[in-house]
Amino acid sequence: MLPSSNALFVFDAAARNGSFTAAAAELNVTQPAVSRMLGQFEEYLGVRLFDRKAGRAVLTEEGELLYRRVLDGFRSIESGLIEIERRRKGTETVTLSVSSAFTTHWLMPRIDKLQRQFPQVDLRFQLISGALRGPVENVDLGMRFRDRDEPSAGGTLVMKEVMLPMCSPAYLGESEPAQGNTIIRLAETPGDWAADYPSFLTRRRGAAKALSFTDYAVVVQAALLGQGIALGWLTVTSHWLLTGALVPASDALTSTRRICEFLPPRNRPMRPVAAEIRDWIIEQMQSELTAIDRLHPKLGLISACY
Repeated sequence: MLPSSNALFVFDAAARNGSFTAAAAELNVTQPAVSRMLGQFEEYLGVRLFDRKAGRAVLTEEGELLYRRVLDGFRSIESGLIEIERRRKGTETVTLSVSSAFTTHWLMPRIDKLQRQFPQVDLRFQLISGALRGPVENVDLGMRFRDRDEPSAGGTLVMKEVMLPMCSPAYLGESEPAQGNTIIRLAETPGDWAADYPSFLTRRRGAAKALSFTDYAVVVQAALLGQGIALGWLTVTSHWLLTGALVPASDALTSTRRICEFLPPRNRPMRPVAAEIRDWIIEQMQSELTAIDRLHPKLGLISACY
């Protein structure tokens, strides 16, 4: 469907630079050559790709549509070339799309263990600071939540969505608290989650105060520092529960209709090494939850998570 593959490179350069002159300089050709190539391309397609305005080249609606696809294609080609080079050198790069909280509080404490298990893998991260939403594209593996009634996209179960109020041992054990509880919230959490818990395991009985953050990694960090009680997603906080850095602030778990999954990328096949890393993470998390279940048997953790 193309008169010449060169047309795509010229189109990409002009779209990125917003100028035929700048595209010509980048490609080391003349500006008339760029203009002539793109004019022939537009004539061949039967649509205008650019509006020429006062020395600038502005993409039309059709131009925007084509540019998104060309950009995706070039990125995919570049990823393939990088991967070939890595394999030639005996290494592979795996990109994970996960939350900043999961990376900070679950993965980082065991990153050495992961690297020992996969010594030839270089890890890259696409970090999400808020809710785990959005498509899994141009990465090797993505962690996402979905409602159980939503159609599956070929994901692998990590666990059901289970939360538990948590705090530091020092916060829980303070013998003469001078004030009520401080509730640490993720700003995107709907409603007042603390109202669902009639009591906490602390001695604090005064009016509650609140801290609110848009990044869940900071929510967990505030709880670790003894600043209050946070609602702990077990996909993030299980490490700290196992080590005792965080302890339950309630005997009641909260389960939802959502599940946490690892999803393959939508725009390319799952690579074997990414599947191996996925399975390793899930195995580590299951082992950790089993240990926490023995540590806090009243919670009924395993039956709630799976």
